[in-house]
Amino acid sequence: MREHPTAADEEDTIDTAEMGRHPLDSASVMNARNTLLELLGRAGVFRDEAEELIALVEAGAIADAHSEVGKAEGVPDERGEAYAVGRHDGALAVRDELARIAERALERAIGPAMAGAEGDTARGHHPVGQVDVERAKVAVTPLSRAFSDASGLDPEVSDEVLTAVLGTMSVVGRVGYAGQLERFTASHRERIAQVYAQYGPGSRIAVHGRYSLLHSPTSVAVLERLTVAPEALRAEWEHAELPPAWLEGLATAWRASGTPPE
Repeated sequence: MREHPTAADEEDTIDTAEMGRHPLDSASVMNARNTLLELLGRAGVFRDEAEELIALVEAGAIADAHSEVGKAEGVPDERGEAYAVGRHDGALAVRDELARIAERALERAIGPAMAGAEGDTARGHHPVGQVDVERAKVAVTPLSRAFSDASGLDPEVSDEVLTAVLGTMSVVGRVGYAGQLERFTASHRERIAQVYAQYGPGSRIAVHGRYSLLHSPTSVAVLERLTVAPEALRAEWEHAELPPAWLEGLATAWRASGTPPE
């Protein structure tokens, strides 16, 4: 029996310890990914749409890691200036590399040409897909519930409204739309609440057809576009052949609640 471990023994011990702390090796990650694709396929999600969703989650995870490295960069250290400088330079190098990896992951999700098309409207370049609509639903529904639980608009019509809303954005804009909606709602919470109180479910004119959108979670998305891109929204609305009175009614309510959108 050997009394002292060899270098090879020590290396095996380190590898085993590392595996214990980080069990998600590449094969295990790929297995989880393929399992998710299989489950999404059984649920009726097309493979290319499922691949896009997974790639967006991967890009987001890398972006979160990039953010966490940035937080740790400014942590003071008591091991001397030379160590602190080296740590700072190392953190910058890691952040730069993570930023490049996140960009590549985003390109895998939406395509390299799309990733640079931030200023272009999406219609005619990249049609609004069902997964785009579903992501918008998931984003807007909990936000709208802060103002009303009513949902009287037909689901198919809601999809058409969200398709028009998303048609005003570039592909990159759609990827970040959930965050955009959250920021908009946080900045205009009182004004949105006033619109719902005066024209939405429970108000004296709740049954008026001009304000039908306030019975649907999509109203928050429409208000955001009326503020940010009103002309593009009107063009998409006409293209989708949605009732003009719905959009104009919501625009009227929005103007009456505060300063008209620019």
